[in-house]
Parts: sequence; C-alpha cells; structure tokens
Amino acid sequence: LAGLNAAAAMAAQPSLEDAIADVGHRWAKVNYHTPDSEKEAAFLPLIANARQVSQSYPGRAEPLIWQAIVLASAAKAEGGLGGLGKAKEARELLLAAEKINPTALDGSVYNSLGSLFAKVPGWPIGFGDKKKAKEYFEKALAINPNGIDPHYFYADLLADQGEYAKAADHLKRALAAPARPGREDADAGRRQEAMHLLQTLRREHGDQLAGK
Repeated sequence: LAGLNAAAAMAAQPSLEDAIADVGHRWAKVNYHTPDSEKEAAFLPLIANARQVSQSYPGRAEPLIWQAIVLASAAKAEGGLGGLGKAKEARELLLAAEKINPTALDGSVYNSLGSLFAKVPGWPIGFGDKKKAKEYFEKALAINPNGIDPHYFYADLLADQGEYAKAADHLKRALAAPARPGREDADAGRRQEAMHLLQTLRREHGDQLAGK
C-alpha cells in the first residue's frame, strides 16, 4: 500500500519542465496582462507557487531562476523597502542557481542578475551597480547571442546610460529573435516592450540614431 501511495504521489507531481512552464505562463499573465494597480496582489500566490516548485526539485537551477524572476517582478510592482527585500532574495536565489548551472534556461541567471543590478538603487540604499549589470548582460549574450531577453535587457541599460544608438541596435536584434516554443506569451509581451522602447528612442533621440 505504501508503494502504491508513493507511486500515485509521483504520478501526480508534474515534471520539472511542466512545473516551470506553468510558472512561466502564470508570470506572463500577471506581468503583461494585469493592471499595474493589481500586480502586487496578483504576484503573491505565484511567489508561493514558485517557491513550492523550487522545494519540490532541490538541486536544480531552473526553478530557482523562475522563483527569482517572480520575486524580481513582484519587487518592481511593490517598490519601497518591501520591494528591495524581494529583490535581495531574488539575487541570492540567482547566485545559488549560478553555482548549480550558470547556463540553465539559456543563461537566464545572467539576464535576471543584470536586470536586478541595473534597476535596484545603488549604495547605501541597495546593491545596484550599472557596471556589474553590464558584465552580467554580456555573459547572457555570450550564452544566448540571438535571444530576445538578453538583447532587450542590455538595450534598456544602454538607453538608461545615454548610449541610444547601441540600444537601438540591440532592440532591433531583440525584435528579430527567433520564437521560443512554449513561450509565445512571454515573447509577445517582450516584443511589445522592445518596440515601445525603440519607438521612444526614435521619438526622443532620433538625431543620434542615424536611421536605426
């Protein structure tokens, strides 16, 4: 009987791929299709779900990365000291995932670390560091040179630092990135973000883009 119960429990548990795919789809729904005023509350059950997936698959980098992505997005939605606490937790999860497998999910460890270091306030408030962010984005691009995420995130940093022409180049490469099977919802949201930023650069800094 104990053996049957164990077998039933194993059959009921989704595979790692299915579990993180579910987290990814739920994240895309909250991140791209939920009003900003409702995002903080909408992320709370997803944070719990992502943590549960990580606990169900100890020693794997992929669920840690997704748990960090969810926390980082929730931190952005919340802001303030509460958001900073979530950002710090996300950073620690990503550093743990890096030790397990730095190339997991096409280098998403470095996309996410770069985004955190780019967006979190610097010392003495937070751990933000634009130089470290750039280093992380360059690592992400080395692992996934044609990916939509590394090009978009790096472009966002470059635009923030006034390197508008280089940012536009990376945004165009993000928009030309190949589709990711099973990630259509995330791809659509990211392309929309990339197009919006590129249009903003063309409108506000068109003289520096030289037709880009």
